[in-house]
Amino acid sequence: MYPIVVFFLLLSNWIVFSGKFDAFHLGLGVVSSLFITWISQDFLFHDRSKTWEERMREAGAFLQYIPWLIVEIIKANLHVFKLAMTRTGYEEVAPRIVTIKTYLKTDFAKFVFANSITLTPGTITMLIRGDVFHVHTMSQFLEDDLLEGAIERKVAEVFEPDVLKRKKIKR
Repeated sequence: MYPIVVFFLLLSNWIVFSGKFDAFHLGLGVVSSLFITWISQDFLFHDRSKTWEERMREAGAFLQYIPWLIVEIIKANLHVFKLAMTRTGYEEVAPRIVTIKTYLKTDFAKFVFANSITLTPGTITMLIRGDVFHVHTMSQFLEDDLLEGAIERKVAEVFEPDVLKRKKIKR
């Protein structure tokens, strides 16, 4: 069942984004969608124990996560602008590599976390080894913001609320 869902999700994206409805382009979409489904079907629905309701809750939580992330991206853009355009900002520039040990368990949550970090200007996820992330930051402010853990908490709220609850209990 899951490969069929993945195939139709990919094919519908192909149709929407290509905007071409002739036999050649639809055929390319079918072939491409079949190939991608074959090589990556477990990526989208790796945890098959989740119910439809849990998946819908996850999708709704992710839709709430996106505006929050956009606000964080805007704030980081303003900070990077300050670093580039002002004397005090220039003096604040202190590139460094930060190592973060995450409590996220699933590969998909780690994937979203890493990409959220990289989408935020001034930070780039360079390497992930197990639960350890190596992130390049441009300033102390960005490092402190990253170490505060807001992005990680938000990702956990969306994809791993149980892990977040256990983490709060342990503190």
